Amino acid sequence: MGKWKKRLLQIIVTLAVLALGVFGMQKITASRQEVKRRKPPALVPTVRVMKIQTKSHRVIVEGEGTVRPLDEIRLIPQVGGKVIFVSPALVNGGQFSKGDILLRIDPVDYQLALALAEAKVKDGESRLQIAREESAAAKEEWRINHPAGSKKNLDPPPLVAKEPQLAAARAMLEAYRADLKKARLNLERTTLNAPFDGRVIQENVGAGQFVSPGQVLATLYSTEAAEVVVPLEDPDTFWFHIPGVSPGQGPGASVEVVAQITGRTVSFEGRVVRAEGQIDPKTRMIPVVIRVEKPYIKRPPLAVGLFVTVRIKGKLLPESVLIPRASIHQDNMVWVMDRDGHLRFRKVNVARFQGTRALVRKGLKTGDRIVISPLESVTDGMTVRTVDAEEHDLS
Repeated sequence: MGKWKKRLLQIIVTLAVLALGVFGMQKITASRQEVKRRKPPALVPTVRVMKIQTKSHRVIVEGEGTVRPLDEIRLIPQVGGKVIFVSPALVNGGQFSKGDILLRIDPVDYQLALALAEAKVKDGESRLQIAREESAAAKEEWRINHPAGSKKNLDPPPLVAKEPQLAAARAMLEAYRADLKKARLNLERTTLNAPFDGRVIQENVGAGQFVSPGQVLATLYSTEAAEVVVPLEDPDTFWFHIPGVSPGQGPGASVEVVAQITGRTVSFEGRVVRAEGQIDPKTRMIPVVIRVEKPYIKRPPLAVGLFVTVRIKGKLLPESVLIPRASIHQDNMVWVMDRDGHLRFRKVNVARFQGTRALVRKGLKTGDRIVISPLESVTDGMTVRTVDAEEHDLS
C-alpha cells in the first residue's frame, strides 16, 4: 500500500470519529431536561427569648465611698506635768473602752495645791465667822445706846454694823471656795480617760515625758459607729428616703455595706442618716451619709479607710420586671414575640438601670416573651425561630 493510501485511510478514520462525536453530543443535548430556576428559601433567624413574670421589685441604688469614723478627737491635756503612766492601748492601732485610763500626769503638785486651797477655805470660814460676831456685837451696842422710843432708834449705819467687813469676808470665802474647786478639777485632770469606745490613729507621748496644756498627745476615733459618704446623682436620690431632705418623716433607707477585707467579702447593715450640707460644686453630686452601728463587732471589722460598695434599698415597685439591660433598645423599645411567631416592637417605661439589669415598671405583663438576642437587622413583624433562654443567660 502506498503512502497516499495510508494517509487517506487516516483521514477517513478521523472524520468518522469526529462525525460520531458530533452525533453523540446532539443526542445528549436533545435528551437533557431544562433546569428551572427557583428562588432560595429565606433564612429565619433563631433568637433566645425570656418569658416575663411580673412581681414587686425593690429599687436598689448602688454607690461607693470610704469609711470614716463618726467621732475623731485629739487627746490634749488641760494641765501640765510629768507623765507617770501610759496605757498599753495608747499606741497606733490600739483599742480601748469608754472610761479606760489612757494617761496619768504626776499629781503631787496638784495634791499640794488642793491641800492649800482647803486650808484657805477653812481660814475664810473662820474670818467670816469673826466678821459675823463683830457685826452682831456692833448692832447690839447700837441698840443699847439708842433705847426704844428714842427718835434716833433706827438701824445702825452700815459702817457701824461692820457690813462692808462682813461682805468682804463672804467674798473672800467664795474666792477660796472657787480656788478649791479649781484645785480639785486640776487634780482630776491629771488622769485622762477614754471618752468613748475607740481606737488610736496616732500617738506622740511616752512615760517620763513632760507635757504642757494644749499639747496634742494622740489622735483617737470612736468605734461605736462609722459613716460612709456616698456621692450620688440627683435622680438616684428620688428612689429612697433621706432624713431632712426627702419629703416625709421616719428613718432613712436601710443599706447593705459590702467590703473586701483580708481577702473576704463582708457585709454590714447600715442606714441613711442625712445628706451633707453642700452639693459638690464641681460634680453636682449629692453626698449621702450612711451610718453603720458597731462596725467593730464583726471580724474582720469595717475598718476606717476602707473603700466599700453600698446597696441602698429604695422604693418597692409593684407589677414590675427585671430584664437584661441589653434587651432595651433605642427609645426604650423591646422586641416582643406575638402568638404567630412574629417579632413586634413595644415601648416600655424603664424605672432605672441596675447594673446589667433594667427595671421596667410599665409596658410588659406576665406571659410576654421578649427577645434577648442581638440582631443585626430587625423589622417590626419579622418571623423568627425562638429558643427559651437559660437562667444563666439572664444574669
